[in-house]
Amino acid sequence: MSELRTERLLLRAWRPADLAPWAAMNADPEVRRYFPAVLTHEQSAASAARFQADLDERGWGWWAVEVRTTGEFIGFTGLDPVDEDMPFTGVEAGWRLARPAWGHGYATEAARAVLAFGFTTLGLPEILAVTTSTNLRSQAVMRRIGMTCDPADDFDNPDVPDGPLRRNVVYRISARTARA
Repeated sequence: MSELRTERLLLRAWRPADLAPWAAMNADPEVRRYFPAVLTHEQSAASAARFQADLDERGWGWWAVEVRTTGEFIGFTGLDPVDEDMPFTGVEAGWRLARPAWGHGYATEAARAVLAFGFTTLGLPEILAVTTSTNLRSQAVMRRIGMTCDPADDFDNPDVPDGPLRRNVVYRISARTARA
């Protein structure tokens, strides 16, 4: 299983000690603002177990993110194949951080490491990212890492009930653009 290191972060396997801060993060309405609901402790535990199983099986997926100098768990980032019910295919990059980790450039730093891994190690031709049309902070990270959005790719997420979170945007970056 691969680990990724950046100047300030370690993207690594999930540990039992991650569960409490992960569950707290997923119970925070502000962290989950662009999702239909907060998660229960049990739902968070199940997601962490799925993430680790994917890492064990294929060597990549959603990594836990910790700050190297302190060892503090601050969230997750990684790559995952797009769900089959989406109107597009590919491999998606994503991130979610606890509120105290916001505003320090960690999401951008982690996302850049994930793109490098996807293009260099996995040889992916393209990586995409998806968020709600209202999640401007995440879209800013997407732009900072070189992704672009074509409004023709916007879609209504079939997994989300009608409402302000249903409309999603897709950002993309090709391996060629990332190398340039």
